Amino acid sequence: MNSEKLAEILVSHALWLSSYEALGERANLRGANLQCANLRGADLRDANLTGANLRDAILRWANLQGADLQWADLLAADLRGADFERANLTGANLRGADLRGANFRGVDLEGVDLEGANFQNANLRGANLRGANLQGANLQGANLRGANLRWANLRGADLTDADLENANLENANLEGVDLRGANPTGANFEGANFRGANLGSLHTLRVWISGVQVFGV
Repeated sequence: MNSEKLAEILVSHALWLSSYEALGERANLRGANLQCANLRGADLRDANLTGANLRDAILRWANLQGADLQWADLLAADLRGADFERANLTGANLRGADLRGANFRGVDLEGVDLEGANFQNANLRGANLRGANLQGANLQGANLRGANLRWANLRGADLTDADLENANLENANLEGVDLRGANPTGANFEGANFRGANLGSLHTLRVWISGVQVFGV
């Protein structure tokens, strides 16, 4: 899609939002080729981006609240500080995406491919990451309070200083993860695989591992 057409769609979408849908038109970017597009700070609330190609796109500080991103390709996209609250990311590809400081509070990311993504200091509080692929992901300082990580693949992920309070990591693959400085208070680790993991504070805090409550491993 050329830049002129994209700008026209964004202007109409802004009018649609500001007029409470009375004027303008909702952005329909379904299947659009937006690879490498510069959408820094764009207001894409409730936009239709289903199946869009957003590889390497710049969406830093973009507002994607309520956006439909089903099956969108966001490989290696710059999404620092972006707001995904209420967004639909079913089947989306976020491999290698830069998501530092992004807001995913309460977002459904079940089964989404997040391998190698950078979630440093991101807000994932209450997010559903059941079965998600987070292999090699950077989750340093991320807020994962109350997040659902059952059956998630976190192999080799960096969880240093992450907040895992009351998170559910039942049967998660935590092989080789770094948990130094993480807060696991009240987290459920029943059946999780800790092979080769650096447990850090898990040695001193009471957690659930393999269905047995222990003080360390």
